[in-house]
Amino acid sequence: MWRRRLLLQALGRLPALAARGRPLGPGGGRAYAPPAGGFEINLDHRKLKTPQAKLFTVPSEALAIAVATEWDSQKDTIKFYTMHLTTLCNTALDNPTQRNKVQLIRAAVKFLETDTVCYRVEEPAALAELQKKEWDPIVAWAEKRYNVAIGSSTSIMGPNIPASTRDTFISHLASYNMWALQGIEYVITQLKSLILSMGLIDRHITVEKAVLLSRLEEEYQIQRWGNVEWAHDYDLCELRARAAAGTLFVHLCSESSTVKHKLLQD
Repeated sequence: MWRRRLLLQALGRLPALAARGRPLGPGGGRAYAPPAGGFEINLDHRKLKTPQAKLFTVPSEALAIAVATEWDSQKDTIKFYTMHLTTLCNTALDNPTQRNKVQLIRAAVKFLETDTVCYRVEEPAALAELQKKEWDPIVAWAEKRYNVAIGSSTSIMGPNIPASTRDTFISHLASYNMWALQGIEYVITQLKSLILSMGLIDRHITVEKAVLLSRLEEEYQIQRWGNVEWAHDYDLCELRARAAAGTLFVHLCSESSTVKHKLLQD
């Protein structure tokens, strides 16, 4: 009961948020049953729209609150580049590339061909050893988690990914809805790795660890040669923010109990 009251108080502190639905509970408190059309975001009593002028509606109350929080955090100037959840919602609603579910899945799986953790160097020896130490465990986890063969290679052609491995990832990703798949592709694009992205979304590694592993060679060079004042720190914080937002988006959009069960396995 205490948790429920806390949720209602949180809604009361977010005037930007409005949801279509019927009030629940005695007294007509600000709680809503999940409506068929989703939850809307209202800004100064005006309905938020997407870049293509569609009504901005999201599939869950939790995502609506998260988006409303992004808007409430804006000050004198609206900085859209800091609003990653809003951007992802716009992408899911407008689907600017006009791709269907099958196309989204195949695009995600295609990243295996150029996955960051699968490409290794032979020289310098110190970097090669660092890659083996840091990347081998996450590859081994993925192989065990999904019962697939992935491997790694020092060839410019990359590793030879078996067709059965691709099929397994296609089948796994098919358990996600279209919204979640947009988020998964977003995370993969940030980390340049399907393996790291699934490790992050499956809660096997943290955002900080996933970003560190995706930037391993860059971090090695920084340790060796030093960094550019403020620039590297800014890039690191931005990548963490985008990866975290994408992962949160996936979880807030994964409505299927089957998907939630999968995320908790292993």
